[in-house]
Amino acid sequence: MTDRQQTQAASNPLTTPTSTPTSDHAPEPTGYAAQRLHLLREDPRTGAARRTALSELTDRWLTGLFSTAADGLTGVALVAVGGYGRGELSPRSDVDLLLLHDGGPGNTAVARLAEQIWYPVWDNGIALDHSVRDLGTARKVAAADLKVQLGLLDARHLAGDPELTTALRSNVLADWRSAAGSRLPELHEMCRERAERHGELSFLLEPDLKEARGGLRDLTALDAVAASWVADAPRAGLDAAGARLRDVRDTLHLATGRATDRLSLQDQDQVAAELGVLDADILLRQVYEAARTVAYASDVTWREVDRVLRSRSGKLRRSTRFGFGSAGRSAPARGAALRSPLAEGVVEQDGEAVLAATAKPSADPVLPLRAAAAAAQAGLPLAPSTARRLAAESRPMPVPWPDEAREQLVTLLGAGSSAIPVWEALEAEGLVAKLLPDWERVRCRPQRNAVHRWTVDRHLVETAVRAAALTRRVARPDLLLVAALLHDIGKGWPGDHSEAGEVITRDVAARLGFPKSDVDTLALLVRNHLLLVETATRRDLDDPATVAAITSVVGSTGVLELLHALTEADALATGPAAWSSWRATLVGDLTLRAAVALDAEALDAEALEDEARQQPGAQGAAEASAEEERLAVEAARTDGPVLSLRAESEQASDPLSEPMGVTLTLALPERPAVLPTVAGVLALHRLAVRSAAIRELDPIGAGPVLALTWQVAAEYGELPEAARLRADIRRALDGGLDVTRRLAERDASAPRRRGSTAPPPRVTVAAGGSASATVLEVRAHDAPGLLHRIGRALESTGVRVRTARISTLGADAVDAFYVTGPDGGPLPRERALEVARAVERALS
Repeated sequence: MTDRQQTQAASNPLTTPTSTPTSDHAPEPTGYAAQRLHLLREDPRTGAARRTALSELTDRWLTGLFSTAADGLTGVALVAVGGYGRGELSPRSDVDLLLLHDGGPGNTAVARLAEQIWYPVWDNGIALDHSVRDLGTARKVAAADLKVQLGLLDARHLAGDPELTTALRSNVLADWRSAAGSRLPELHEMCRERAERHGELSFLLEPDLKEARGGLRDLTALDAVAASWVADAPRAGLDAAGARLRDVRDTLHLATGRATDRLSLQDQDQVAAELGVLDADILLRQVYEAARTVAYASDVTWREVDRVLRSRSGKLRRSTRFGFGSAGRSAPARGAALRSPLAEGVVEQDGEAVLAATAKPSADPVLPLRAAAAAAQAGLPLAPSTARRLAAESRPMPVPWPDEAREQLVTLLGAGSSAIPVWEALEAEGLVAKLLPDWERVRCRPQRNAVHRWTVDRHLVETAVRAAALTRRVARPDLLLVAALLHDIGKGWPGDHSEAGEVITRDVAARLGFPKSDVDTLALLVRNHLLLVETATRRDLDDPATVAAITSVVGSTGVLELLHALTEADALATGPAAWSSWRATLVGDLTLRAAVALDAEALDAEALEDEARQQPGAQGAAEASAEEERLAVEAARTDGPVLSLRAESEQASDPLSEPMGVTLTLALPERPAVLPTVAGVLALHRLAVRSAAIRELDPIGAGPVLALTWQVAAEYGELPEAARLRADIRRALDGGLDVTRRLAERDASAPRRRGSTAPPPRVTVAAGGSASATVLEVRAHDAPGLLHRIGRALESTGVRVRTARISTLGADAVDAFYVTGPDGGPLPRERALEVARAVERALS
């Protein structure tokens, strides 16, 4: 506005529509001004009804002004554009007007008509965005200025020649659709830049309802995309979200008497009260929920725009379509998009994770988590239609959860930043609350603390993302990731959030199917997630009582390393002010002192015993010992490999449950390269190793026999036939099948995906792990053929693997290899470090 307009706006009673009476010396408003004031102050209508009424009132007034001023002038039309064109006139909205002419009337006549309309608007203290153009000029300006073109997409006739307005609309829409290939990317870039400037509406304590990401500007952009006929937004909940944001903005205008779109802290209580909302926190939650709906719809829409535009330009690969499932490949359909498998029941299509043709959500309660984990690990979005179908058709998860469900949750969290858009897709369809009912209390909950940059729920997800980068520092990455997801879950309850969180975590962890010892550890981590940082920054580290305060709580080095990693992840996810080099040094120093104070030898022995008891598959290996002995005798007698496959189902009483996998027991006379060879064959058959144990037996003095017990599951599709698997193992051991070459060929032909960024592998020598062997601990991202590569690396160093414990925890492999040198004893320290470095290089 000009200075004159701003002065008028500040002095006019219509600009401050509150209950405060006007000055005794100010004239009472009349005509349009009086009607507008009555509508804003006394009319019972609110929300969309009031916006429509205000627009219609303004339409009648402006139409009257035009009719009086035009005085028979032809070839001219008054057009509402922008928000006014959409009929969304808020109390302090600008009135966007275009005086359109056909070039026939003289410049003087059109200018005089414009003045006779603009000045009454200004005199009433109303902000005005105006222009005078002929049809050709309007199109040229729109072609040069994207913002002008967006405003003209909402052109609505008010007065004058309707054919001019019709011509404008049809021409502008035709121009918009014909130039969609260049204009939509420009619009998308504009949205991104605006989001960078104004932030995410759903996480800001003082959000801009219009400009921030997920705000009213994004709704306008979505309408523009729909008008291009290139794509349309998912409409579920979108209208309600837009109405909520507009209602809050209207109330903000009335409460402040200013044309502001920023919901400041000092205004939130009054706006909440005017809207009949209990308090400002609930108001913010409602705003955040609406913003998330808009932001998610925007993400989905722009992804579809990109796909369509790439398809039009020929950059999107189109090929034969295959449906993968337990039945294998279906018949090809000409011209459809390539579908490549990601997991059982999940495939990639057009850059999204979708359900396979044979997937049945009603018969597979784990499918939502499996699809989400596969999408996140592949760095792909979960298709909205897939998330919607999973929400509608999936059965409730059994309680306690099956092992696979828990592993898939951990795999999803372990994907790092790739997990965030997938988690948002699950939340958009209500799947997170269905899987974790306690989540609803923290969803969209604001944190009125300047240090925190996220709402409670997003902070929990961000902490898991940060924790995923620290999984190599802990022996139980699954516990770290779940603790990160739950550490502030108590903020949805009254009282100390750490104490409330401990109670909730015990219940949630038990429902997830964790054993009691893991439930206790998770509860301890949540209860004490602030212990290290508060102690390190408030206590004297040289005082023995300070270290004792830590060791008395954690009790073991394993829990201590988990708490240290959780502390760092929590602080990094909070915001820049929550973690610094100074704090990191203090916490690291305190952690080191606590670790030294713990009795290392006693703890190492206890840890090894706990590991043997708690390793996934360890119980199954013990139960299979009789089978191992039988096979070992047969292998010694026949001097060849013998194999047994035994299927297992975790929910045998459930007719809809699928077997989690099989126990594969292999026995053969000891020979070189057994571990990498067998692991490679399993990888070729797309069998994922969930756990494994290798033991050396000596049946009745017949010579050493290796017994390998594996818990395996198919990555997707059916399990291989036992006879074929046995034959391939024999061929590989005899040299007739080059496993390494076959794996390399398959990897080279696999689709290239961005995937999640996993922390680098870590191979260490365990101190005091065993008196008779050197224990190498390998922590790495699980991947097809990983165990084969580890085995080859160990073989290349000349060491002998005497025993191994293989464990897959979500997307992380945590393995221990007991190796010996040529003399059958432990390796010297320097030699052990060389072997560890060699294995680490092979995995990098």
